[in-house]
Amino acid sequence: KCQELDLEETYEGYKMRLMRNYLPVFSILHALITVVTCLLLTILSENWDLIVIDILFLVCPATLTILILSVYTNEKFLKRYPWTLTSGSVLAALVMAIGDMGMCLYFKHGHHWPLNNHFDMYIICVIYMFLPISSIRASLGVGVIISGGYVACDSYIEPSGSRAGLELQTNIFVRLLMDIVHYICFNMLGLFYRLLNDTLLRSSFLDHHQFVLEEGWLREARVQEAQLLNSILPAQIAKSLHETIKERIFKGNRIQRQSSHFMSIQMHPDVSILYADVVNYTHLTTTLPVEQLVQVLHDLYGRFDIAAKHFKVQRIKFLGDCYYCVAGMQEINPDNAKSAVDLGIAMIANIKEVREERNLDIDMRIGVHTGELYAGVIGIEKIQLDIWGKDVEIANRLESTGQAGYVHVSSKTLNNLDLNEYTVKPGPEKAQRDPVLQELHMKTYLITGVAPRESVRASELICDFDIQLRQTFIDDTCDNPTLSLQLKEKLRLTQVAGIDFRRCRKQKWKRPETETNDVIWFLYLFPEFKDKNLSYEYSYRPDYILKYSVSMSWLIGVMLIFCQAAAIRSGCVMCIYLDVFAFVLLSIIAFIVWYKKFCYWYFQNTRGEYKTFSCTIFKVVDHLQRNSSSRIALYLGILIIYAFLMAMIAVNCDLNLFEIDFIFNNIYEYEPRAHICFCPWGFTNTMALMIGMTFTFAHISFNLKTLLAIIEIVAFIIVVFNEYTFLFHHSATTFSFMPAEYAHTFRVVLTFILFYAKDRQMEFNSKSNFKMNMDLKKKKKAAEEMNHTIIILLTNILPSHVVELYLSNVAKHELYYENYEMVSVMFAMLMNFKMDLPSLRVLNDLISEFDKLIYIYREYYVVEKIKVVGCTYMAACGLDFSLASLNIKKSSLFQEAQIRNFDSYMSADEDHTVLVMTTFALDLMRTLRACNEAYSVRPFDRALSTGSIAIGISSGPIMAGVVGASHPHYDIWGNAVNMASRMETTGLEGHIQVTKESANILQNFGISCTLRGMTFVKGVGEIPTYFVDIGPDLTFL
Repeated sequence: KCQELDLEETYEGYKMRLMRNYLPVFSILHALITVVTCLLLTILSENWDLIVIDILFLVCPATLTILILSVYTNEKFLKRYPWTLTSGSVLAALVMAIGDMGMCLYFKHGHHWPLNNHFDMYIICVIYMFLPISSIRASLGVGVIISGGYVACDSYIEPSGSRAGLELQTNIFVRLLMDIVHYICFNMLGLFYRLLNDTLLRSSFLDHHQFVLEEGWLREARVQEAQLLNSILPAQIAKSLHETIKERIFKGNRIQRQSSHFMSIQMHPDVSILYADVVNYTHLTTTLPVEQLVQVLHDLYGRFDIAAKHFKVQRIKFLGDCYYCVAGMQEINPDNAKSAVDLGIAMIANIKEVREERNLDIDMRIGVHTGELYAGVIGIEKIQLDIWGKDVEIANRLESTGQAGYVHVSSKTLNNLDLNEYTVKPGPEKAQRDPVLQELHMKTYLITGVAPRESVRASELICDFDIQLRQTFIDDTCDNPTLSLQLKEKLRLTQVAGIDFRRCRKQKWKRPETETNDVIWFLYLFPEFKDKNLSYEYSYRPDYILKYSVSMSWLIGVMLIFCQAAAIRSGCVMCIYLDVFAFVLLSIIAFIVWYKKFCYWYFQNTRGEYKTFSCTIFKVVDHLQRNSSSRIALYLGILIIYAFLMAMIAVNCDLNLFEIDFIFNNIYEYEPRAHICFCPWGFTNTMALMIGMTFTFAHISFNLKTLLAIIEIVAFIIVVFNEYTFLFHHSATTFSFMPAEYAHTFRVVLTFILFYAKDRQMEFNSKSNFKMNMDLKKKKKAAEEMNHTIIILLTNILPSHVVELYLSNVAKHELYYENYEMVSVMFAMLMNFKMDLPSLRVLNDLISEFDKLIYIYREYYVVEKIKVVGCTYMAACGLDFSLASLNIKKSSLFQEAQIRNFDSYMSADEDHTVLVMTTFALDLMRTLRACNEAYSVRPFDRALSTGSIAIGISSGPIMAGVVGASHPHYDIWGNAVNMASRMETTGLEGHIQVTKESANILQNFGISCTLRGMTFVKGVGEIPTYFVDIGPDLTFL
């Protein structure tokens, strides 16, 4: 996995750093062992001449070893000569081994005293567990070479004479064979530990890498979330409302019935409102191809967004050709009138530049008015920032009565300007005839001027912010150099069980403030979680390496059986039965845990069902892996088998016969009889092996393993000092004049200390990694939730089917656009609404109910809400290609419409959109009636309510796309959109007005439509329009 992610080099550096931190632990441990050994020699020995030699052979190699390893605490030296870490570790191992074997050879030649090796098992384990040898193969090679050296040394130093002790009781060949078996076993234990440690480190490293990725994604996602929320309601306006807005968006994605709806609206008393309209926009949208249209609109509106940002004016939204914004709403601005007018002049300059560059016949008509307004969001679906108020309507009127190429302002706005900066003309006659403006006796003026150059420039960006989902971010970030630095910093601050001298010097034994101590030390002996709840989860985690632990126990068990068979007297039938029983039992356990893997290897290329026998074994293995109690029982059972094998070695010793034979051998120099009793050093090495295996079994409580190992040591001490004292006392020792029983005990205790120290480190790292894994799961969950949040926020801005396509296009720095052959568009306007705060509350309730309705239609009939502008609700049907073939045959729509020529119309999927859209319009009228009936039974100001709605529907080809530089804005264009808007503005209350084409489609579905007559439509002239026939109970006729 590290190689796939191109992280192998970083991982090796992380592994070496951890292994270097083990060096101080080993150095301290080795120094303590050397000191304790020297103290034991001085206390237990009587011959001081030889003690000095023993101490020299102890202290000199130990000092040289520590000096060699201390070099590698210098990080600068290691960076310059990294290859020396492995070579120095190998040299240190050789120094220890040569010192140990050298002492035995010295006493063999100098004093004819065949001593046993003292540090052989210890050095072999240290090679795998503590020394930072980079390659496992190199560790194995060094272990095998040193083991071979010890075997050669043992074969050379053959016990002879009276000092040989009872080693003569055992055949030389058998004794060497037992030594070889023990060396093989300790090499296997060390290798298993090394593989287990490397697996843990690699897993920890990948978790850290994933953690950094998720952390980076969360940081990025929070920025994206804030930007997306700001596109709905700018942070400068109402930061406190952002959580409410997000909550409303989420509720919009899982519509809930509720009696009241929260309204996020604020009043702004001193602002300037700018309305801008593109002249000849209808011609533009009906003649240009979709790709060119989206490019033009994106360039145009992108320029406007950049200019608005320059003048600190808040863009509200754009509706087709209408772009409106507010100055003084983002932040308090006494010169908001100047900002709005300057923006208007810049917009005219921008559209002039676009007109010349693209050879288009377009211009700009702009109206600006200063006053007060309400700003906020209403509804629960596709909520966007909007503005309402009397002064908003005035600004709109100023735009519609203005003159192309000029900024049309009211007298109130003009009074807030420095007239020396502009050219001012009287307002057009059209404004003097406008009923709204004349009712207010408002004078208007036309203004022009020179726009600053920095406010007139092309939009180069697809969007000011780059929206990425989680997986895309992670895929794009893996090769990022910044991520590598963050990962290295994260790994540097990671808790390790070793000692970092460099950190100690710099921090004066204090951890950095950024480091968290998730794992603490209990009495500095046992690593424990600070959070006690984690301890329970940790103990019950599944063990997916159980089969490897069992395999190791099987190998050690086979070796113990061999040692027992070699040590006991011949003719012990019970021993043979026990050996066979132990071997069969261990083999059955190994077979069970490996059976599933064997089946996978054997049947991976074939398909079929497993039989009951196989399924039963699979369940047993899964139970063992997931149930800690069952694993502990299995672990204890294996140790009990080991204990019985050890007991059989001990009980088959005829101690009285041995004592007599030993005495006669020393007096008369008889040939000793073999197999009277077991070989003490063979028994000791076997016990050391059992202790090692006690610690090696993975995913067992460290405290339990320590307790069992202590029990084993106590049992061994009882055997040595109480039951078989004479036997152990007269065996070969490891130091001159040190009682042999102490040498045996020292080896077993040393093995315990070594495995305890290593397993203590591994337990600490394992718990730290487990805590990291739990944190990673939380990060992943938070990242997935944030990812879902961003998708929901994008779905609030864009139709759901557009989100993925839009993100794909943004990643490729391309504009998103689509062409549709048949889409039905609806505009629905609530009539006679006063734009004050009480009325806005009613409007919010009505729009929220409409949104609940469209949620159902979007899910089943692919109706999309486009936007709400003022009191006008805009929706469309047929925008999702993936759901073009609707299974409407069984829907409730066909229960209302008596379809003629059904079979022929089921093939024309596009016509369904008109039926769906018209049915939705009828349901809007039903929803409005239900709301009015609810209002009628409550204490309520009837003037606030409206009982009427005018709806216009048109259908045909349209274009859709996402444009804008500051915020992504989805919109649709085309003749069908323009005609639907005209059907609404020229329609009547309580009616659904449709074009002739839409009426023909509805009539083919069995829905009656009545010709209204010839209706004048702006930009088209007089055309025939139709009303959909609706009964008093709001059903189709």
